[in-house]
Amino acid sequence: MSSLLTTEICVVGAGPAGLKAAISARDMGARVAIVDSGVNLGGQLVKQTHKFFGSRGQFAGMRGIDIAKLLSDELFGDPSVDVLSDSQVVGFYDDGTLAIEKDDSIRFLKPERVICATGASERMLPFENNDLPGVYGAGAAQTLMNMYGVKPGNRVLMIGAGNIGLIVSYQLLQAGVSVVAVLEAMPHVGGYHVHARKIQRAGIPILTSHTIKAAHGTEAVEGATVWALDPEFHPIPGSERYFEADTVCLAVGLSPLTELLWQADCKISYVPELGGHTPLRDENYETTRPGVFIAGDLAGIEEASSAMIEGTIAGLSAAKSLGYQTDDFEEKLSRAKAELRTFRQGPTGRKVRQGIAKLMALTEGVRAFD
Repeated sequence: MSSLLTTEICVVGAGPAGLKAAISARDMGARVAIVDSGVNLGGQLVKQTHKFFGSRGQFAGMRGIDIAKLLSDELFGDPSVDVLSDSQVVGFYDDGTLAIEKDDSIRFLKPERVICATGASERMLPFENNDLPGVYGAGAAQTLMNMYGVKPGNRVLMIGAGNIGLIVSYQLLQAGVSVVAVLEAMPHVGGYHVHARKIQRAGIPILTSHTIKAAHGTEAVEGATVWALDPEFHPIPGSERYFEADTVCLAVGLSPLTELLWQADCKISYVPELGGHTPLRDENYETTRPGVFIAGDLAGIEEASSAMIEGTIAGLSAAKSLGYQTDDFEEKLSRAKAELRTFRQGPTGRKVRQGIAKLMALTEGVRAFD
């Protein structure tokens, strides 16, 4: 068995939430290890070429790729931070030990606290021939373009008009790919209208109350049939339309990646407003297993700006639980929580607010029972 490594706080996942968690815990004085499966730190940020909205404190006006570099540079070379890239946490044992796979070998790490920021996985969609080559998740298409410089196809049909579908559609255009249409099952566009208007000005139709019926092709996608949906989301016979396309791109939502927390015996509940199975946690992002914190899409599907604030809260709280204290701790924590509330205001944040209210009630119920 490999020798047992130790650290005070292990951050699992180096996306926007994990990076901010590691920085915040480090700034409190804690010794931190950050583990990520990517070669470069940043998670989804490393393939986001668009500029962020939000507040100046959450890098409004900067591109995701630049934010990833800025945050990563804060950790590299710091003697109090161990960076384990190209590494995958594959086990969370009863005593808190983590099994980490790298280069076909396993090493073991025993942290005093864990912050899970593992993000989310793309959802797929059932339709005829959805297993044909040329059917991609939007994130996979974005990875091919923005990380490897490879076009996923030449004519793309995008399914989903949330922010991911709209942003990736525009990035496809920038890469010289034709987007034949964007479909949205809801009767309205789910993403920010500024993103929708950009692709509409480029001549891409957005068909609301529509979804894909079937992909067509023998060895790969050659086209797709779509149809309209009634107010009850039932397909309308006779409304079929055919689009010539060599790629179908799915942007139909994300689900929190909770596998490690199931292993850790954290209480998890299905909260559809937050993307699916979501770990119960308190206002400081500590789960029902003491010493295990969460942040980012694992805590509920939101924007990267919210993920960074959650990472800050989790990092501060985890370090504080180890006895670390700074003069500005309360101010930093209060400011982060207030900023998070501001991000969730208005109609766009209603669903998330409803999900969090359910989650907090469930957490209180579990802790009262215990």
